[in-house]
Amino acid sequence: MIGKIVKQISNDYTVKVDNTLYTCKARGKFKHDGITPLVGDNALIDPDNKLLLEILPRINELIRPSIANVDQAVIVMSNKIPEFSLDLLDKLLCIIEYNNIKPIIYVSKTDLLNSEELAKLELILSYYRDIGYKVYTDLSIKEVFKDKVTVFVGQSGAGKSTLLNKLDSNLSLITGEVSASLGRGKHTTRHVELINTLGGLIADTPGFSKISFIGMSKEDIRDNFIEFNKYREECRYKDCMHDAEDECEIKKEVNNSNILISRYQNYLKYIKEVSGGSK
Repeated sequence: MIGKIVKQISNDYTVKVDNTLYTCKARGKFKHDGITPLVGDNALIDPDNKLLLEILPRINELIRPSIANVDQAVIVMSNKIPEFSLDLLDKLLCIIEYNNIKPIIYVSKTDLLNSEELAKLELILSYYRDIGYKVYTDLSIKEVFKDKVTVFVGQSGAGKSTLLNKLDSNLSLITGEVSASLGRGKHTTRHVELINTLGGLIADTPGFSKISFIGMSKEDIRDNFIEFNKYREECRYKDCMHDAEDECEIKKEVNNSNILISRYQNYLKYIKEVSGGSK
């Protein structure tokens, strides 16, 4: 039988076949072959012996949170408590793009902003809309989930579980407060699970505040800053990294305010990070 892994707790994998759930263990050969089953995997199972027999080919996967075969990722960013981070947002966008997953931005806690802060935020968000991202600050985000497998990612305490509870009041997911001393939230979600709701499958995942560009080169980072691709053919050098090269169109567009300066500064930081400290 073929089904989809919808939950993992320790060594137990819950597999949904049609409308029936089976709790299975992974075969010993998976560890020998270096295969780690993920939530979202399509799997061949033996329901009688409660075993995962085979993991079918994946279209994509994320390492943290660990999930496979995702259509889209909702990046939940908080305005305050924890503070809004363009660094984290740009890093998540780049990694999600690299994994061929559609990013969607949701900004929570806009009610905590005064009018001046709200205007500043809207100016930033309008840039991300202009370069092609869907951006939401309210429950109109409900429109994006039908027939999709969606993962929620973002800061701990940004409001992922709270948003899911608002989108579907039947979920009753546990939420937690943000630590005043650390400025980040407690990890109220302890495992990855696909939830059947809003016409699709939604994953509520453990929150995190540190991510890395595992397996990515500086060229991968360059190619997944999507607005750069609009101008890169105008650079003098075909393999331009938009850093120290002369006659770089990306740097020109930054100076002309057509590329957000924080995006460019984050880009330079990321390519330095994957180069081990030197560009």
